[in-house]
Amino acid sequence: MDFLRLSDIPAAELAGKRIFIRADFNVPFKADGTLADDTRIRATLPAICHCLEAGAAVMITSHLGRPTEGALGTADSLAPVAASLSALLGRPVRLIEAWTNGDFGVIPGEVVMLENCRGNVGEKADDPQLAARIARFVDVYVNDAFGTAHRKECTLHALALAAPVACAGPLMSAELEALGRALARPTRPLAAIVAGSKVSTKLTILESLADKVDLMVLGGGIANTFLAARGCEVGASLHEPELVEAARRVERRLAERGGVVWLPEDVVIADRFAADADARVCDAERVPPGWMILDIGPDSRDSLAGVLARAGTIVWNGPVGVFEMDAFAAGTRRLAEAVAASPAYSIAGGGDTLAAIARFGVGERIDYVSTGGGAFLEFLEGRELPAVAALRARARPGSRRVEPVPQFEHEPELT
Repeated sequence: MDFLRLSDIPAAELAGKRIFIRADFNVPFKADGTLADDTRIRATLPAICHCLEAGAAVMITSHLGRPTEGALGTADSLAPVAASLSALLGRPVRLIEAWTNGDFGVIPGEVVMLENCRGNVGEKADDPQLAARIARFVDVYVNDAFGTAHRKECTLHALALAAPVACAGPLMSAELEALGRALARPTRPLAAIVAGSKVSTKLTILESLADKVDLMVLGGGIANTFLAARGCEVGASLHEPELVEAARRVERRLAERGGVVWLPEDVVIADRFAADADARVCDAERVPPGWMILDIGPDSRDSLAGVLARAGTIVWNGPVGVFEMDAFAAGTRRLAEAVAASPAYSIAGGGDTLAAIARFGVGERIDYVSTGGGAFLEFLEGRELPAVAALRARARPGSRRVEPVPQFEHEPELT
């Protein structure tokens, strides 16, 4: 993929420069206001440390939640993130509240946290005037926030176009390279696992993948709708009768290319949606009235493991059962283990998928686990992500140019 990477810029060209890093620190919090997980903060450490080691001054920002522009509340503040980053780096990280005019100081070797960028008026609207104002105090722009690359917002898109130099950080680069390898340059057969509650939310993804993959593995409510499209009785299972014809179109399109849709042959059903429900295994074609499919059955687990063992590339998004309940977790557990054990190049992404990977402890055996949720899904759809489009636009000949800008009037007070 044609974009400039932070690692492409010689350290000598970063020394003494002001580096603006757009990260994804939209982290979860506990009820008491403390961080519940610092994974996203740790993921950006390579970019920060690379710039510090080169002798640069580092400014880093992120969005957090959905605040009202121009009216940040205490709960919207990146202060806890700055404290966490400070502990991880072993150095102070000052929080700068009003920063868009650049009237603060930052010196080489220092890291400052610029307050929640979604509090800036014009951020959501991708305001070019806001971008131009910020660009005046930026030497090099680094996007290391793949998880929000599908958003066309100022610090993700317009600023990348306005800054003197724009490049992808190590996390963004790794995401794009992994996704490119999986979808643009796959080792065949290419298998895509797509699961979720509704076909309607992933129909465009299914249609796009039908033109790319050799095997489409379906689970959850999506699989139920496809089963209904084949004429199967699905009982009270979650499915969308109005999208049965759309499911048939997807399956026909894939078949025309010689591809196959995998659906379970047996399923685990329950009389109600509850952890202690009466559960039993039945044929996927004949689910009794009033019963619902909550997992794939033992024969299906064996079948799924077999087809994934023969894949060349696997893209995984979504569980095949209600794995949060022990009674209906066996299918997703077997799926996770099959992806991890397959000799295929594997990439996984999406919130439920990441939760399943964590629960079943297979993360270290999957080739790449994406940090993106919406961005991962839109990439699967074949859409060009706005943040990536901006980086590609800046990769044209002559775009890599680091020019000095006037120094700040005030140096920071270090205490």
